[in-house]
Amino acid sequence: MTTLPALIVIDVQRAFDEWEAAGKRRNNPDAVTHIAELLKAFRARGAPVFHVRHEGTKPGSSFLPQSSGYAVRDEAREQAGEPVIVKRVNSAFIGTDLESRLREAGIATLVICGATTNHCVETTTRMAGNLGFDARLVRDATWTFDRVGPDGEAHTAEAIHAMTLSNLNGEFARIVTAREAVAAL
Repeated sequence: MTTLPALIVIDVQRAFDEWEAAGKRRNNPDAVTHIAELLKAFRARGAPVFHVRHEGTKPGSSFLPQSSGYAVRDEAREQAGEPVIVKRVNSAFIGTDLESRLREAGIATLVICGATTNHCVETTTRMAGNLGFDARLVRDATWTFDRVGPDGEAHTAEAIHAMTLSNLNGEFARIVTAREAVAAL
């Protein structure tokens, strides 16, 4: 059993770089830098790190295993001994052994970061809270993209990010900064 939190790094894959290069606008341009800082601190402390990758299943997905977008950014690449959880839906808990790995290791606290705030990060964070984990979502180590709602109204990445954090705060997770997460180690 460990009293150290586990770092969960979600979908820091090149597909998002490709989306941005194609003109999609995102928020939080320093998110990957903060993820790298978290990785460095967790590794230095000997805290567990779990990497999550999204594997697309639909034709044309940017996350198909044979596509360039499936690859992980260099700053977030796993090191020897760090497990990689491959998921095919938004939650890192569905169709994977993530929960059983965490429970077997006696891990109660999860520090969650990655992409995108309002999709896989949010879904995984909600489930972590519902499963009884002490979830901490790192606000400056996640990002999202501008979106258009069902009514045709445009929503900025900043507004979507802020609303997602507001929705999760207190009920599903504690919202923290990378600096706070490192200090809590």
